[in-house]
Amino acid sequence: MAEGMIAGMCGSDSLQNEQIFVTNRSNAARLRELQERYGLTAISQSDVDWHGMDVIILAMKPKDLTAALIELQDKVQEQQVLISVAAGIQNEQIEHYLPKNQPVVRIMPNTSSTIGESATAIAPGKHVSAEQLNMVTELVAAFGKAFVIKEDQMDVFTGMAGSGPAYFYKLMEHFTETGVAAGFDQDTASQIGIQTMLGAARMLVETKEDPACLRKKVTSPNGTTAAGLEALNDAGAGEAMTKAILSAAERSNEISEDLKKQLLTR
Repeated sequence: MAEGMIAGMCGSDSLQNEQIFVTNRSNAARLRELQERYGLTAISQSDVDWHGMDVIILAMKPKDLTAALIELQDKVQEQQVLISVAAGIQNEQIEHYLPKNQPVVRIMPNTSSTIGESATAIAPGKHVSAEQLNMVTELVAAFGKAFVIKEDQMDVFTGMAGSGPAYFYKLMEHFTETGVAAGFDQDTASQIGIQTMLGAARMLVETKEDPACLRKKVTSPNGTTAAGLEALNDAGAGEAMTKAILSAAERSNEISEDLKKQLLTR
């Protein structure tokens, strides 16, 4: 996810690559790779000028976040914004390890950030000013569309947008498999599905019409689309999508609660 955000930011017109610095715990080879690929500044942690950074993004596994926060305790300043990409760890838990009044923001991007098309949630902590929130929103917009939400909505957002690309890819797998079974070659079946879904998505974007209205426009009584939709309804497709979102949201909440217990015992 870290590289996905980097790729999106470096491909954006709103940021210069020279403004982006990247570091990690010890993998110098990985840092060189990122610097060569994106033209940003890769630097070892011991050489980072933390005071010179406007925004510090913590993009790591949740289990590694506590150690990073402890390391940053005496390095961050109140005017700096810390952004956490660590799933399941709440702002309050992060603030606990940092100086009083430290601005903290949770974000949840998805893998489409790589091409600048992420749907990213932004949940600000209690010490974040309106100006700082605007700055974070503009930064996130460099790799997709930003949605400012309440932190207690993060689990459902994760089920919708964080996991959402996988639902789409699963649908594409079935679409392609059905086309191949009907005689199309793999590439043709795949391209038919991609263009169909891309066109449908662009119709939603360009017309700004409700999806139910667009569905009705393409569905003639007793026609082919009506037969297909009836089959989807009979198979419980709508219910399956709802279950997928809520199951992912429930798992997100479980992970958050587990991590909360682990942090409290430290």
